[in-house]
Amino acid sequence: MDMDMEVKGASAPPSKKADARTLVAHLLAVAATVLVLLWCVHFRGGLALRSLDNKQLIFNVHPVLMLLGPIVLGGEAILCYRSLPLARDARKKAHLALHAAGLAAGALGVYAVFKFHVESGIPNLYSLHSWVGIATISLYALQWAAGFLAFFYPGASPATRRRAVPWHAVCGLLVFALAVGTAQLGFLEKLTFLQGPPLRLPKYGAEAMLVNFTALVVLLLGVAVVLATVTIDGTRYNTIM
Repeated sequence: MDMDMEVKGASAPPSKKADARTLVAHLLAVAATVLVLLWCVHFRGGLALRSLDNKQLIFNVHPVLMLLGPIVLGGEAILCYRSLPLARDARKKAHLALHAAGLAAGALGVYAVFKFHVESGIPNLYSLHSWVGIATISLYALQWAAGFLAFFYPGASPATRRRAVPWHAVCGLLVFALAVGTAQLGFLEKLTFLQGPPLRLPKYGAEAMLVNFTALVVLLLGVAVVLATVTIDGTRYNTIM
């Protein structure tokens, strides 16, 4: 894990390889956002937190915010140490703010789906997607709170921060990976419902293909963020060869 900038306090610019990797991740984030909006607005009818006659509009807020929050904004928060040409302290603040925005969007997305279930008479927390999702957003909140307390206010001692940085980075990537995995479960679950009665969405129709392709782009986004963040030094493994 390349966390030397945080540990040593350096503010060196990212390498060209890191620039290329982060650019791919940024492009995939934009593509994923556009695709999920296309699905929820064009195919599913739009977004609304309050609706008397079409509760599906309330649900539509959920996939948009869960993608935009923990995955897109969370991914950008992870990447900002490499992608923002700012001093280290400024990047730390951007990292904190982007994660806070991602957490807020995720919390609102969870509220939207609970609201949809309650108003539609659907039970809550009955699926693997919902179980993993609640665990993921809870861990995201704990990760953000721990980072705030350790690195911002009141702040741990320098020695404690140095020891905590690798764990903070690894746990952050694990939570991000959980968010991407939860999204895959969510796309699969929703598409399965749409293809069953009463809607019986065509399995090879435009909407089904769009949902599958969106899920694939989100998965690639997750891989791109991890690859852009992790630095593998091949010389470390010479003794194993």
